[in-house]
Formats: sequence, C-alpha cells, structure tokens
Amino acid sequence: MRRILLFAVLFGLLLPVGQPLILLEDEVSSFTGVSGIAVEISNGPIAGEAITGSNSLAFTTSGTGTLVNLSIEISDNNSDWVNLVTLTSSPWVYVWNSNSQDNGTWYMRAYGYDSEDNMTAIVESGAFTIANQIPVITSFALASAITGSGTSPTDRAWFNLSANSTLEFTWSASDDDLAYATLANVPGSGSPASDGPTTISHSWTWSPGDFGEGTWNPRLTVYDDSGLYVSSTMYIGIDRSGPSIATPNLANGVTWSDSTSVTISGLTAAGGDGGGSGIDRYEWRLSGGENWSSLGASGTGAITLPEGQQNLEFRGVDIIGNIGSIVNASIGIDTTNPSLGTWTVDELNTSRIGSASISFSASDLGSGIDLSACNIQYGFDSNGAGNVPDVTNSWLDLGTTGLSGAVGIASWTTKSHQYLALRATVVDAAGNSLTSNPAFFQVLPGLDISWVVSSVELDRLVLRPGNDQLVWINSTIRSNEAYPGSVTIELQSAPADRTADVAWTTMETRTLQGGSLLDSEEDLLWNYTVASPGQWDLRVVIDPNNIIDERDEGNNHHYLVVTGVSEQYVSVVPSFAPSLLAVVIVGFFIAFFMRRERE
Repeated sequence: MRRILLFAVLFGLLLPVGQPLILLEDEVSSFTGVSGIAVEISNGPIAGEAITGSNSLAFTTSGTGTLVNLSIEISDNNSDWVNLVTLTSSPWVYVWNSNSQDNGTWYMRAYGYDSEDNMTAIVESGAFTIANQIPVITSFALASAITGSGTSPTDRAWFNLSANSTLEFTWSASDDDLAYATLANVPGSGSPASDGPTTISHSWTWSPGDFGEGTWNPRLTVYDDSGLYVSSTMYIGIDRSGPSIATPNLANGVTWSDSTSVTISGLTAAGGDGGGSGIDRYEWRLSGGENWSSLGASGTGAITLPEGQQNLEFRGVDIIGNIGSIVNASIGIDTTNPSLGTWTVDELNTSRIGSASISFSASDLGSGIDLSACNIQYGFDSNGAGNVPDVTNSWLDLGTTGLSGAVGIASWTTKSHQYLALRATVVDAAGNSLTSNPAFFQVLPGLDISWVVSSVELDRLVLRPGNDQLVWINSTIRSNEAYPGSVTIELQSAPADRTADVAWTTMETRTLQGGSLLDSEEDLLWNYTVASPGQWDLRVVIDPNNIIDERDEGNNHHYLVVTGVSEQYVSVVPSFAPSLLAVVIVGFFIAFFMRRERE
C-alpha cells in the first residue's frame, strides 16, 4: 500500500498542474500513468453489481509502451489489498471464483508495469457485492422402512428387501441457482445418475438387481451454479438372515494385555439383527473349541484367557435361533516383566566434544519390547553410588524414547572424575515395565602427558664427582593430544642409599610455555653434576605439583641412576639401575662377541 502511494505522489509531480491523479467514477475508471499505457477492465465486476461463483476477468490496454505484467487485487475496504494474481502475458484474462471470498461488499483494482519498469495508473472498480448462497436441503427421505428413522447409525432405517427390489429416494432443496444433485453410497452395484441439471425430478428409483444384506449410508449432495454444495447422509440396512457382528474390541484395542482378564466390547457396532427378530445373545470360544460361552445381549463383558497368543471366535444369535457368521479376533496375554541386559557407552573423557552415545539391551519373550514406551534417564554423581545422582540431584530425561540415544552437555571438561549415572525403564508391548538399577561410568581426563621411555637416556653412567664433569640426559615428553597450556618439569636427585625420610632434591625446574605441546611432543636436554662419590638416583618429573588433570598420573616420573667414583675403588649399593659391576660384565660380553664377528 505504501509503495502504491509513493508512485501516486511521483505521478502527481510528473502530471501537469491541475490534472487529477485518479479519475473517480461510479463504475470503472482508468487513465494513463507514467508508463503511457492505460488499463481498463473490459469484463469484471462493476459498481453495484452482485456476483456469484466463477467470473472471467478481462483487461484491455491502450496507449504507448509494452505491458509486461498486470496485478489484480481485491479488498473489502476493512483490510489491505489482497493479490489475486499477477499476469505476465497477454491476453490479460483471469478466471476468478468468488467463492474464495466471504459474502459482502468488495472492491477490485488492477495495475502493471511496462518494459521500462514504469508503473501504469491504477484502474479500480466501484463497490460490488459477492452474494454466494449455499444450498439448503429441506428433505431427504427413503420410503417403506420397516423400522428406524435413518437419521443416525443408532437409529438406522431397516428394510427386508430381496436382491431385485426397489428403493425410492426423494429430496428437496432451496437455492437461488440450484443446478443438480447426486446420490452415493447406496446398496447394490453402481450409483444412480445425477438428478439434473437439464431436468430435476427430486427423486431416484433405484433397483440395480443385486441388493445384498448389510448397512449403507446413502449420501445426498446438492450443487448450485455458483459451485457451492451441501450434503446430507441417511443410515439404512437390509437384513434377510441371522445377526451380523463387528470385530470386537479386546482389552480396549491393545494387541497384548498384561492381564489374563480381557474385556470385550464393540460386537454390536455392525447393526445387529436389523428388521429380524432381534439379538438374543452374543457368544465366544477359543478357536477350534467345542462349546460356546454367552456374553448376553449387550455383547460386552470380561473373559479369562491363558498366557500367550490367543485366537478367538465370536458370533451372534437372534431370538428365533438364526446364527450369524463367525468373526475372528486375536490378542496376546503377557504378564511377565521384560529381561534387562547391559549398557553400551562411548568412552567418556574430558576431551570429548559433543554428545556421547549410549544404549541399553533388553529382551522380552512374550509381547516383545515396546521401544516407543521405553526411556533412558541420566544424571551426574560424585562417587558412583546411590539411587539418585548427587551432582544433578535428580534423574534427567534423555529427551527421546527407546533404549538408545546420546547424552550431550556443554562441556565434558567440567565433569572430570565424576560419574555418568544411567538407568532405563523397559516396557513390553503388553505394558509390563521394569526399571534398571543405576549404572555408573566415570568421566576420566582425556589428556595424558608422559615420558617417551625409549628417549630418556644418560650419555654416561660413571663419572668423577665435581664440577669438571657433567652427565647429559636426553629426554622427550609426549601428550596424547594437542595441549595449549604450560607444563612444569623438574630434574631431581637423591642418594641411592637413602632412607625413607630423605626427600628428593630439585636440581632444575623448567617451564614449557603454552603451545609447546600443540604438536604433542617436546625434546629436553638436561645436565647433572655428581656431588660426591657413590650412586645417585635421578628422576625427571612432569607436573610435580599435579596442577594438570591427567588420565594417568603414574607415568609422569622416569628414574635413572648415575655413579660418582674417585680414583680409588668406591663400593656401591644397589639402586634402580644396573650396578657398575653388571655394566662391566655386559661390556666384556659385548666385546667378546664383536671380536668373534670380526674373525
């Protein structure tokens, strides 16, 4: 609407002073806009006209230029204009069904754009009226019913007719442009021809010659020339033999029942004995059985069945002893709870990104597991014990049904050393349910920094004490994933013959700056001076203060032994590495085998 007003202002600036922008008339008005093209409604609603049904709208153009599109809009003057269609080629014709709008006063307008993208002037109809009248059925009847009015399924009109009998339907309706009527859902093969539109007799004589027994719902539909219609239904039945029954509703429609006592209903839904003698009783038995048991005239009650899949037979008997056809039904009886299985859970660690998949196994030899009724609940617990997770303080629904899904949290890093608690409620198709005991799965740190054992070595095992000789230690640390933080590493020493109360002495502390382990590996070279003769234990320690949360803290230490000797013989004590004597013996063996190889 705003765009149209804007174009109107622009047109007003371009027109000579004193020329009106919109030519208002009682009927159709049009004039040439900026584009030089004039649009007129050559066929359409005019002011004061009352229209119904479908209407062919036609528009003509004059003036200079090429019209590339034409928009047709309608409004009830109480709301914005609504677009009916935008035509993009000549002829500018559109078939409009007025049934799509409510009855009342309406306005129509059209405008378009030429090939230079200039807007034409708006052509607008005057106020016209949509007056579509829906037909009203005043009667719909069928003669010679034995009993019943036919107005509802519970008051069905019943007939005792042979196959070649005749049904006489009559109807009447009021409308300002009544066209024709149809009749459907009648007994016998086929359907009656339409009544009208050439001649309307307001009746059908229906005799297809093959009337069967049963129930029907004949449906009358009356149409007018505006395309409007209305329908009415009657309910009839033909009965020449014993009662007919519907398939019963067992245990409220379930396939499996968790009780041996099963309710029965719905046998009377097919109409019973109709115009005959009437229902005396309904009967049932297990399929293949000899004796029938009575359910009485109501066709409802409760029966007791054994566990397992049961097939049943039902029939109706009228007052004079006519026996209707047998109807079969089946139901399963399952009173046993499902059997619970085990959990399958993705590895849980603080490095996980996204959700963790979980699933629970269960089985049921009777009705089977009903996954749509099963569910999994979870929570977080501090110690992996108890019936309610103590971190979340309650069980949380997984959000999906079934026995599988995924636990998604914002950050697994916040759950380090906590336990994911899980429990499942398993339901079988009969409704038997069982909830599993809580299961706990610990969330471990994902990061692990350790020494590459094969890389840690000394360049010598024996040296003189003092500052004039150094032992060099090669080492490599490795992380199992890229680690962006800093890492503290220490070289420590202690006498090999120390007692338990002697502490390790830190010889050197290094800090790997943040990002050093983004490639997951870093080489380190240390040196150590033996303070005095004797054996000394050395160790390199990752994260000595346990600041970094790791999966395995036990691989952060690696031990070595070095021996300081003077010019005179110094006795040594056992330590974590081979003794000096063992090293010498091994050296002799290596030299012996190397000589034999050369020879």
